[in-house]
Amino acid sequence: MVRKAVLDDVPAIHEIVQKFAEKGVMLQRPIAEIYDNMRDFFVFEEGEKVVGTCALHICSGEMAEIRSLAVRQSSIGKGIGRKLVQACIDEARMLGIKQVFALTYQTGFFHKLKFRLITKEVLPHKIWGDCIKCAKFPNCDENAVIIDL
Repeated sequence: MVRKAVLDDVPAIHEIVQKFAEKGVMLQRPIAEIYDNMRDFFVFEEGEKVVGTCALHICSGEMAEIRSLAVRQSSIGKGIGRKLVQACIDEARMLGIKQVFALTYQTGFFHKLKFRLITKEVLPHKIWGDCIKCAKFPNCDENAVIIDL
């Protein structure tokens, strides 16, 4: 089940994101940053265990970013990521956001959800504030994808 995150979910969100950050495929998010941005997050719960997470971070009045999309290894392939992204898109539509983008290594996954490739240079400059924290900066090898709502 997909739902908005609550404070009690933050340790699980941090754990899931940290596993992917350790592999170098996701930006590390300190637990304090997750608390600061907790309202951005959705979680997917199986039973009473959080097995996936995704955040919708508003960048401007017209654009938002999908961040920290991660699913526990044991739950990959069950459509959880798709449901989490859809929850973010639904919320973006409700808020009146016109475009949602993501920086990703999983372009095929996002293509199935109707996102298209774009150049990173067209993205808002304020996203680069997070990029500076990345070990791969300035040689980012992620792809930018976007969907018009």
